[in-house]
Amino acid sequence: MPRSTPAHVATVRNKVPDPTASFWIVKVLATTVGETAADLMSETLGLGLPLTTVVMGAVLVLFLVLQFRARSYRPSVYWVTVVLISIVGTCITDNLTDGLGVPLWTSTTVFGVGLVVVFLAWHRVEGTLSIHRIDTVRREAFYWLAILFTFALGTAAGDLIGEQTGIGYFPALLLFAGGIALVALLRFGLRVDGVACFWAAYVLTRPLGASLGDLLSQPTSDGGLGIGTITTSTVFLAAILVVVGATSVRLRRSSAALTDGSVEAVRLRRSPAAD
Repeated sequence: MPRSTPAHVATVRNKVPDPTASFWIVKVLATTVGETAADLMSETLGLGLPLTTVVMGAVLVLFLVLQFRARSYRPSVYWVTVVLISIVGTCITDNLTDGLGVPLWTSTTVFGVGLVVVFLAWHRVEGTLSIHRIDTVRREAFYWLAILFTFALGTAAGDLIGEQTGIGYFPALLLFAGGIALVALLRFGLRVDGVACFWAAYVLTRPLGASLGDLLSQPTSDGGLGIGTITTSTVFLAAILVVVGATSVRLRRSSAALTDGSVEAVRLRRSPAAD
């Protein structure tokens, strides 16, 4: 008879969400906030890019600690961490470009190579890049390192395309949306590997969200709609809270239903009528 796991031994379940429709919606919202919030703090609030990077980097470390200490997927902690990585990834690229004068093609290449190296190391150690079993510290470390590189790469590549072509925010938005649609076609139409398509879409949602954020927040004289970084950041953060809140409620209900089902199954097994 197999030995059951003692009730006092905690088990770690998958700590990241599955890529459902709500996942991608919040991901785009988070990347948009990453773009507008970085501009809000560094420019509108006058903190400057270096100080914004330090402050948000410190907050990111705090939430990464909370995320690593969790034993299952906690939507609030996870998505705050994603928003913070989006902001920090934007700041890293902007510091290299604006502060150190590193050409965008150089940073795009470096971040692209860095992401490939992370993927190769991850696959060599774990044998897969799947996000469905992020249940060890090592796998989670690979996961978040890859996420950081995708945000930095997406920011650099998006800025590179925008500056080299000068196509404007709305055409850039359509361009990256078309890229994501192509990835979806490859996945669901041609049955291309799901892991590769997931990470390709993850990279593309970064410049998509950045283009959307710039389109909404930048002045009309620069090709934007002039809504401003404060309003854009606030509205998108509120949308994230609504979606993540609904997800949290659904997860709690599912967990409660599973717990009730397990208790009922044990009761039936112990009941004399079940013999």
